Amino acid sequence: MSFYDVFNGDADGLCALTQLRLADPRSGTLITGVKRDISLLEQVDAKAGDEIVVLDISMDKNREALVRVLDSGAKVLYVDHHFPGDIPQHKNLTALINVEPETCTSILVDQHLNGKFRSWAVVGAYGDNLSNSAERLAAKLADGANAGSRLSELRQLGIYINYNGYGPALEDLHFAPADLFNRLIKHADPLDFIDKDRTSFEKLESGYNQDMTAAGNISAHFSEKHAAVFVLPDEAWARRVSGVYGNDLANQYPERAHAVITNKKQGGYLVSVRAPLENRTGADEICRQFPTGGGRKAAAGINELPPEQLDSFIDVFSEFYAA
Repeated sequence: MSFYDVFNGDADGLCALTQLRLADPRSGTLITGVKRDISLLEQVDAKAGDEIVVLDISMDKNREALVRVLDSGAKVLYVDHHFPGDIPQHKNLTALINVEPETCTSILVDQHLNGKFRSWAVVGAYGDNLSNSAERLAAKLADGANAGSRLSELRQLGIYINYNGYGPALEDLHFAPADLFNRLIKHADPLDFIDKDRTSFEKLESGYNQDMTAAGNISAHFSEKHAAVFVLPDEAWARRVSGVYGNDLANQYPERAHAVITNKKQGGYLVSVRAPLENRTGADEICRQFPTGGGRKAAAGINELPPEQLDSFIDVFSEFYAA
């Protein structure tokens, strides 16, 4: 019997898996990648009796592989908050799916574990830019870690871990997600990671600060009261910051939708969309109108937007939120 942990390489996926493996330590195969690498389940060569955990990747984008794995006789625990499409009805599948805009996979795992490692769920929620949800969870912490500056540190850690997941290739990241998981899992409390693994924490922090400073120097490509678009260059810093910069803009201008569009080496664009914080809906609906688009209501993206479709995307994006 083999174990597989299949997870998104962003903060939500990492913090969800950290909770599960702290609660149920076991050695298995880690399958992950950069945040946009979500067709991960196809990498699993499952056999009868195998156990597979899938975290924070769209079931809709992995359905064919999921059915194959289930039919092989493997058991699957699938936890996610993205658009799932039709959920297979199968005796080997346990699906914990919730697409409400104020939840994330780390929160769903926290509920599954009855809050056993809740501090990590707080970090994951902050990483997914769910500040209100994170603070509601933090208020339930028994150890007082939600007080004052310590809560701010959990928030920053979530942002930094999420930032680390962006980029089209592992070489763009400060830490490969599997490597970062192996660093996080050593600490039952994220504050211990911050305090005791200062080298890793400060590498994430300094990278984030440098890249965000560079992004702040870019003027809007398109800007109206209800929507704004920023186009970033084909640079490693821009690829790393594309998602968290959208979150930062959303926090600064909660009434406005944002799209951060990054030039790609091979041509075309990578698109990251954030719905307004005051109206967390529509991002997935917009992005699914384009062939490689998907995501969730509050945050979604397009992996490959051809140059000739840029103006069309901006029109769709702007008109949706103008309405």
